Amino acid sequence: MVDNSSLLAAEQVGKSFPLPGGGEQIVLENVTLSLAPREIVALLGRSGSGKSTLLRILAGLIPPSSGRVLMNGAPLQGPNPGVAMVFQSFALLPWLTVRENAELGLYARGASREACEKEAMMALAMVGLEGFEGAYPKELSGGMRQRVGFARAFVMKPDLLMMDEPFSALDVLTAENLRGEISDLWERGAFPAKTVLMVTHNIDEAVLLADRIVILGVNPGTVRGELTVDLPRPRDKKAAHFLALVDHIYTVMTNPDAPVGEALAKKEFLELPHARVDEISGLLEIVHERGGKEDLPQLAEGLRLELDDLLPTTDAAALLGFATVGQGDVIITETGDDFATADVQRSYQIFRAQLLKSVPFVSNVMQAIDSKQDGRVRKEFFLDMLEEHFTPSEAEEQFETLVDWGRYAQLFEYDAAKKRIIRVGSENEE
Repeated sequence: MVDNSSLLAAEQVGKSFPLPGGGEQIVLENVTLSLAPREIVALLGRSGSGKSTLLRILAGLIPPSSGRVLMNGAPLQGPNPGVAMVFQSFALLPWLTVRENAELGLYARGASREACEKEAMMALAMVGLEGFEGAYPKELSGGMRQRVGFARAFVMKPDLLMMDEPFSALDVLTAENLRGEISDLWERGAFPAKTVLMVTHNIDEAVLLADRIVILGVNPGTVRGELTVDLPRPRDKKAAHFLALVDHIYTVMTNPDAPVGEALAKKEFLELPHARVDEISGLLEIVHERGGKEDLPQLAEGLRLELDDLLPTTDAAALLGFATVGQGDVIITETGDDFATADVQRSYQIFRAQLLKSVPFVSNVMQAIDSKQDGRVRKEFFLDMLEEHFTPSEAEEQFETLVDWGRYAQLFEYDAAKKRIIRVGSENEE
């Protein structure tokens, strides 16, 4: 059973259609999922997974063959009144103007002409169509027509916006532009829907926009698993974690037996923010001196740094448990305060404990060193491991950060001339 406090929930939903010669085609089987307020969820699956069919069942456009759908805890009977939809095919009425197409939903609800026009104009402005309200669909490009589709959904101010591959009929540049605008509206808190459920076959799109990704199997469609996209917004498509998540989903989608999430869990701990220990220590000392909390933009300005240049240091402090970051502030933790005020020897000990606790890959490094009688392991050994998850240049940067942190923690030394990591105490044994 799913939690009935969810905004929308599907409980063991199945769908089959009769075949002309008898029998039936099972499209969906035992699908259970839920949507919470203020999240974007992507349904991702190959052809035959029943993504669009499931979307229409959740919208109340077609009934399930088995199971049930709940909206705000109540069983859904007929079309879902809390839902608005954006379709792949635009679905505009060619004899109506842009404004009249945007007003359709409100007009059907019986809203006054003045209310329809006011809300439609606000929605059109939101999607960048000011000045086009009197145009007809045939006068618009594909991207502009889809913007009308979004405006028509936005005027309804729905609890749940459903999008059925809304960018797939657009050219690459137009689709990328629209995704960016939708993401920006969501991040600014200006999005006129509580929750979004989107169907897509585009992995990058799902990782870029969604908070959770539900992956469906095929023939029949079933839930294989789901992934939480724990990436900060706005999202960087070149970031290592973004690329690792895309790569994992691609592996899952192309291998029906691959477990969802398992390979990703192995990758997540590898990514280290590129910040040196002296930068982390300096940040913590400043925040400590300023009462334990500091506004990040103000801190960056005071240090004459771009905010993006400061973020790796704050990310590293957060990863190591020295600080928390949220709502534009960096807040020092008790451990971080201890580290910032400790003497040299004590700071080594604190950093070592936090590094071993927070970065599991360091334990792998230590195991590799301890497995060698002379306590020496070639750099290439670790680069080979890192390059399974990163590009060669990123793997090199990860290694450099690892060496800086491990040296400070007095876990190992690094011989740059011979390109070897060395167990502490072994450097004088040659």
